[in-house]
Amino acid sequence: MTRRPLTVLLATPRGFCAGVDRAIQIVERAIEKFGPPVYVRHEIVHNRHVVERLRGLGAVFVEELAEAPADRPVVFSAHGVPKSVPAEARARNIFYLDATCPLVSKVHVEAQRHHDAGREIVLIGHAGHPEVVGTMGQLPEGAVSLVETVADAQAFTPNDPARLAYVTQTTLSVDDTSAIVATLKARFPAIAQPHKEDICYATTNRQEAVKAVAARSEVLLVLGSANSSNSVRLAEVARRAGAKAYLIDDAAGLDPAWLEGVRVAGVTAGASAPEVLVQGLIARLSRDFDVTVEDTDAARETVSFKLPRALA
Repeated sequence: MTRRPLTVLLATPRGFCAGVDRAIQIVERAIEKFGPPVYVRHEIVHNRHVVERLRGLGAVFVEELAEAPADRPVVFSAHGVPKSVPAEARARNIFYLDATCPLVSKVHVEAQRHHDAGREIVLIGHAGHPEVVGTMGQLPEGAVSLVETVADAQAFTPNDPARLAYVTQTTLSVDDTSAIVATLKARFPAIAQPHKEDICYATTNRQEAVKAVAARSEVLLVLGSANSSNSVRLAEVARRAGAKAYLIDDAAGLDPAWLEGVRVAGVTAGASAPEVLVQGLIARLSRDFDVTVEDTDAARETVSFKLPRALA
């Protein structure tokens, strides 16, 4: 039977960012150096395949530090943790490695700087996300107010409009965040802003690449886990750009019905999704279609982050 032709547009950049790559390496190196088990507070990154592979190497994932014994190393996830967590580790004499993405740490430093300057802080982000919990946990309770939507920004009432600053979660929709920031600036012209945009380069680049691919695709497939903020945002960006978009963990999540009558499909991967998942999806598509893969080229990424000295 003749297979129907399907052009697959691969978004570039896609997949692992420098912060994710560093965090995974920290867990791998810790297991190599100290032997298993190495405990990891929260999923190191939000991807089921990454977590399962590391678990197979000897990582034990826990939600709270209290679940980890004091005599084994602990790694803090890439999303960052409240200040209370390393304080608890020190109190229990736990050796810990901090895999917080340096770009998240930058937001923590900004928030502290604004707080030290006497400013009230607005954090643009998603309630309950580990990065948001970690950022809010850098400062005393009540010092940071969470704003999730334009409506929240319109309703927000600061203690002193003249002493106000904002920071953002690093994995948000660039367009959504711009609308929220515009609302805050219109209401509070004196609001202090980041020296450099808090949404990280990888989030921005992947969203721009998806816009370019979605404009030429009838369907866009995003590889990433449902609890991955940046992956969910990619699917949303694709839909806004006019493509039908589906978020799937891997090739097994593909529904062939999505591709009925489709001639051009886009493929991308969230910043925590390994490239092997992309190749697996292409192999799965090649079973049913005569696939032509076309790489699209957007921003080139050369960022890398150093590992902690303890693992050097």
